[in-house]
Amino acid sequence: MSMVSKSSMDKMSSSMTSSVTGMGLGGITGLTTGMSTLSCMREQQVTIGGMASNYVPGLSANYNISSFCQRPGQSRRWPTARAGPSAQHRPGRSHSTGALHRLKHSSRNSPNTQYTHNLICKLADQNERRRRQDTMELIPQSYYSQQPLKVELTEFYSRDNAKDHHTDQYDLVNDNILPNPVLRRGQNFFFAVRFDRTYDKQQDVIRIVFGFGPKPSVTKGTRVVLPVNWSTQQGAFQHSRDVIGLARMQDTSTTMPPISTMGTMGAIGAMSGIRETTTYGVRRTSFSNDPLPLQHSPLSPHGPMERPMVERYAPTTQHSSFQRSYGSRHGSMQNLASIAHEMDRWDISVQRQDGNTITFQVHVPASAPVGVWNCWVQTHRFGQRDNRHDYKCDEDIYILFNPWCREDAVYMDNESSRKEYVLNEQGKIWYGTWRQPKGRKWIFGQFDDVVLPACIYLLERSGLEHSERGNPIRVTRAISAMINANDDDDGLMVGRYDGEYKDGVAPHAWTGSVAILERYLTDGGRPVEYGQCWVFSALVVTICRALGIPCRSVTNYVSAHDTNRTFTVDKFFDRDGNEVPNGPDEDCYDSCWNFHVWNDVWMQRPDLPQGYGGWQIIDATPQEEAESVYQCGPASVEAVRRGEVGFQYDTPFVYCQLNAELCHFQEEENSEWGFIRMASNQYQVGRKILTKNPNRDDDEGDSDMLEITHEYKTVESSSPERLAVIASCRGYQRLQQYYEFPDRNFEDVVFDLMDIDIVPYGQPFDCTMNIQNKSHEDRTIWCVLTASSCYYTGAIAARLRRSQGEFIVRAGQREVLKLHVTPQEYMDKLVDHSMVKVHAMAYVKQTRQAWSDEDDFPLHKPRLQIQLRSQPSVGQECAVTFSFQNPLNVHLTDCYFTVEGPGIQRPRQIRFRDVKPGEFVNYQDKFVPRRQGERRVVVTFSSRQIDEIFGCANVNVRG
Repeated sequence: MSMVSKSSMDKMSSSMTSSVTGMGLGGITGLTTGMSTLSCMREQQVTIGGMASNYVPGLSANYNISSFCQRPGQSRRWPTARAGPSAQHRPGRSHSTGALHRLKHSSRNSPNTQYTHNLICKLADQNERRRRQDTMELIPQSYYSQQPLKVELTEFYSRDNAKDHHTDQYDLVNDNILPNPVLRRGQNFFFAVRFDRTYDKQQDVIRIVFGFGPKPSVTKGTRVVLPVNWSTQQGAFQHSRDVIGLARMQDTSTTMPPISTMGTMGAIGAMSGIRETTTYGVRRTSFSNDPLPLQHSPLSPHGPMERPMVERYAPTTQHSSFQRSYGSRHGSMQNLASIAHEMDRWDISVQRQDGNTITFQVHVPASAPVGVWNCWVQTHRFGQRDNRHDYKCDEDIYILFNPWCREDAVYMDNESSRKEYVLNEQGKIWYGTWRQPKGRKWIFGQFDDVVLPACIYLLERSGLEHSERGNPIRVTRAISAMINANDDDDGLMVGRYDGEYKDGVAPHAWTGSVAILERYLTDGGRPVEYGQCWVFSALVVTICRALGIPCRSVTNYVSAHDTNRTFTVDKFFDRDGNEVPNGPDEDCYDSCWNFHVWNDVWMQRPDLPQGYGGWQIIDATPQEEAESVYQCGPASVEAVRRGEVGFQYDTPFVYCQLNAELCHFQEEENSEWGFIRMASNQYQVGRKILTKNPNRDDDEGDSDMLEITHEYKTVESSSPERLAVIASCRGYQRLQQYYEFPDRNFEDVVFDLMDIDIVPYGQPFDCTMNIQNKSHEDRTIWCVLTASSCYYTGAIAARLRRSQGEFIVRAGQREVLKLHVTPQEYMDKLVDHSMVKVHAMAYVKQTRQAWSDEDDFPLHKPRLQIQLRSQPSVGQECAVTFSFQNPLNVHLTDCYFTVEGPGIQRPRQIRFRDVKPGEFVNYQDKFVPRRQGERRVVVTFSSRQIDEIFGCANVNVRG
């Protein structure tokens, strides 16, 4: 070893080995980087097909015998250190290292031993050269001519595809840095790929792979491998374990589909954004996606060309069978089966090839899972699959439900309905009372760039399997569970109803959904504080419309919450007319909300009999667990109306909210169980059901209100069918006696609680009760009349005033009992929505007649006026004025405005000074519109003393 000098060691070149990743084709496939070696003659290194010329098939790449050959008069050359990705080696010594070890330590280190070692090196070297020649004869010459195709650039034409997919309003599509494709399933889309050289039809293999979720699976439909074939038949490039799509080639010499002119831009329409690549897999720069009139996409052929039209699968005579009820299981299965081979699988075709650029058209099936998909372009040479290039596209591909596609389960056949329930960015949420309903403007903002990412994250948090996200039934059920944060489930929003919002934002201060969703994302998925059922409903509208599911907000006035499955809402009162909390046994938690807001979503129900599709109820404020999760729906509206409470999902609970009985019980010493049921005139559950009229918009009033009570329940509340359903669901026939009214033949006194007209905030009001004695005898009547502030859930917040007493009503006479309430008595006791509950009770001593009734009404607050100072134009500053008058005789403190308008102003909060008593407030602000067209601006004003002063204005923005 001493004969090897340090200088000779320094002159040695480093060797590189390559890892062999597969065998085949004469013993060699998938060879990657070259292997350089040192020979005793220092001949110039030769590589063939990416491997060293002295490679010995069948031997370990670690072994290169020629490196240790020694001829007389030459110094021994040591093996160089291994480098590169193949530097990992097994413990132990190689053959040559062992030989040298034995040579050094052998006691017989004689000239004959040295000769023997030199001889074996020479013979092995000669054998290596012969094997190398044999190997070169087995490998086709084309193997050495080209490496696999490498992707230089991809283009998804986000804006152009979006126009055909009705997604051109999404901010993600119009992003100037990296526009993301937002596509609807059941339609085609175009994208182009530029390679580093021209495609070789005989030797190059291209596969387009789409993946969804953390572990995409072919068998679960979350991984799709689409081979690019250049013939109508399946070619040799296909692999049985990967291919689940159908590929076909439309040769450039064949006739193109019908075309529509797209102006001076290149093929496939105007450029939607270009990303360049200088090294494999590394994106370096990005340009604006604003169309430039004299500039063509690098992926477009030279010269102007017209863009192939995307087929929308419009109704044809071939699909006439789709004219049916979309809730039909039989109709759904029959028609989907008839076109399954054409429509219900992924498909790819080559639209054109121009030099190194290939433009593809991909069909997304109408049953594809909805969410963020990723795309890879896989390339390799024929027969060399393990030597493959994988290129992952930067874009997140959003696949949405498609209510324009007949094959989609959420298909809606009315264009005006789609415009309202899918594309409308603003609407109304109805609240108040059934006699005085009020609509509040809400900005849904489903096209904002924060909404779709938030939707995807919520679905991830829901635990819904990725393979099930193509089923709108499962998706909407998951949405109902994830909006309201329950039991640390990381839902979107925390519900609160007690008026204590100091550590968050009061529900009435929100103007739209965007600010809530953005806060949720920026806080790392921490639930936002605070919301209530009407805020949850508005969020559901935003999320469903963003995902492509038609959705509307629905308000049920006098909504029941039955906790013991008796289909009644029970209230108990003592002898003095005071309510007994939670009942005499402290186990009754029933409640009756002044209003409750849920959602209807539109879809087919193939899991139900024919006729139960269409609108389905989901409730994002579930009050009871279903399947161990707080979720509710979807329940068919038609099933609820018909009383089909056995149908999925949660239909009995929804039916109860609309049809339960309100039962009042008063303590009675002569009763066998201590209480008797009191009669009631008008306070009925499910009194009125409202939604926004899709054909009207009223920014100033409520003429756009649409009553849909008849869609949910029969008109006759005491119909035999309804009573039969309640009896079957109640399951407590032995308790029926307690819910029956006493014999009413002896009732001869009529009681009536009068309606209260509109009461402006800050004004006094009177509660009136009429009493008429229709008997021929005097009647002694004990009576209680109470006014209280209440939450909209029906819970009492504070008593405002109470009057009670006993008096005699002469035979055939009338009496009027009034309760006068001043502003000073209610001003500091009102809570959310400024609601007042009036409760009246009466008891006739002679006949034991008992009566009870209650009514709720809101105090009306002033509207906020919005005035524009100039004509709004895109990109130009516009002045606006907000004004209202303080209705109170006190100072308003902790004041602020909240402003929002899609395409005009992102949600913004503006702090404002204290407001003097009775002052007319006039505040000026500015905004810069971002999108043209008809827009809405919503503004609210809040303070410590008064809130929920809001206004809305229609703004027409010029381009």
